[in-house]
Amino acid sequence: MSQPDIPFPNSPVVPTMMADTHVIQFSCHKGIGCWNACCSNIDISLTPYDVLRLKTRLGISSTEFLKEYTVPYEMEKDGIAGIKFRPVEGGTACRFMRPEGCDIYEDRPTACRYYPVALLSMRKQDEYVDRDSYALVKEDHCKGHEVDRSITIADYRKEQGLDQYDELARGWRQLVLKKKSSGPSIGKPSLRSRQLFFMACYDIDRFRDFVSAESFAKLFDLPQAEKDALMTDDVALMQFAFRFLRQVMFGEESIALNAEAAQERLAKVQEKRLIEEREAAKKRAMESEAEGDEGFD
Repeated sequence: MSQPDIPFPNSPVVPTMMADTHVIQFSCHKGIGCWNACCSNIDISLTPYDVLRLKTRLGISSTEFLKEYTVPYEMEKDGIAGIKFRPVEGGTACRFMRPEGCDIYEDRPTACRYYPVALLSMRKQDEYVDRDSYALVKEDHCKGHEVDRSITIADYRKEQGLDQYDELARGWRQLVLKKKSSGPSIGKPSLRSRQLFFMACYDIDRFRDFVSAESFAKLFDLPQAEKDALMTDDVALMQFAFRFLRQVMFGEESIALNAEAAQERLAKVQEKRLIEEREAAKKRAMESEAEGDEGFD
């Protein structure tokens, strides 16, 4: 089983997995002694849906948002990338923190909504289903755990509007978990693959230009109604991006290829297979010859 995907990698997570029926004691509200403390020292990973919400909130393109407000990081060595909020220049505080609270509260990221709960997403090897459980984050500065208010994790998630956020990021989370659990079986992703993953997941406006290009239309056979939706609906385009990545990264075909393109692809696959078979036969012959030489020693 892969390691849990914890959205608070540097936080003290209580090492006990819990179901959504677990009752926690917590409240965060203006006037509490630790108000804004967690926003003063951030380590906030963002999902593709977080980017979509925030770039819309700020009225800028995804490309501008990524450049101005985020920093990339490797989820695993030489692997696919994630992104985090960029703190204030020369500091650790969130750029949207104000004395009265969060300036983008209605569109705050998934990790902020979950706090102090950590979402643990896991999947078994060779299984394409992610399983969610939860853990509790307890930091010394946080006074929210001392408030006499009990609530189940399920109700806390509803209160924080997480059903929509988790559902719309599920396709991305499945991609990440599948890549991590596959390990060496699919090999190290090429630079081109890593760039494609980054663009499709996070730079939705640039991915729209990619999909609308003539070269894309020559390769993929999309119904006109779907094309029109992808050009105007960010959420539809994001979900399409996850399908596209499953197809190009793992061969899970759900987007039809044009007939000519399909034939060319089949020919390339057959040529690659033939080369691999020849290389394997050559290797076996060399090993057999080496064994024969040893017999004469």
